[in-house]
Amino acid sequence: MNVAELRSDEEILAARDVMRQLRPDIAAEDYLATVRRMMEGGYRQAAVFEDGEVRAVGGFRIFEMLYTGGPLMYVDDLSTDARQRSRGHGRALLDWLKEEARASGCVQLHLDSGVQRAQAHRFYFREGLTVSSFHFRTDL
Repeated sequence: MNVAELRSDEEILAARDVMRQLRPDIAAEDYLATVRRMMEGGYRQAAVFEDGEVRAVGGFRIFEMLYTGGPLMYVDDLSTDARQRSRGHGRALLDWLKEEARASGCVQLHLDSGVQRAQAHRFYFREGLTVSSFHFRTDL
């Protein structure tokens, strides 16, 4: 198992099917252009590779907010291939993200998870994440 940041178009596209399991509303043909546009604003991706295949992928950003007291890593997306769950891929990716956050000087790692994703929540709790706030939104 190997975790690496995705930089080339080929690497980004290799992770597309696993990411679209979490984000199915992004059309396959729009995926690369969307990710590249987001990368211009600081979005990055990393993936777990095993036997040459992407098993898990995450998208993240590093930025600062007043209330954190320093930079934070925000995990936009964390998706493990549904056929490969409970095999350590999600943990390997989350461990990599935590280490990358530390190496980047971050004081916290944040992520939001939809209220319907109970299985993911069990994983996050097991990995030491806690619920620290409500996230509110409105459609515009």
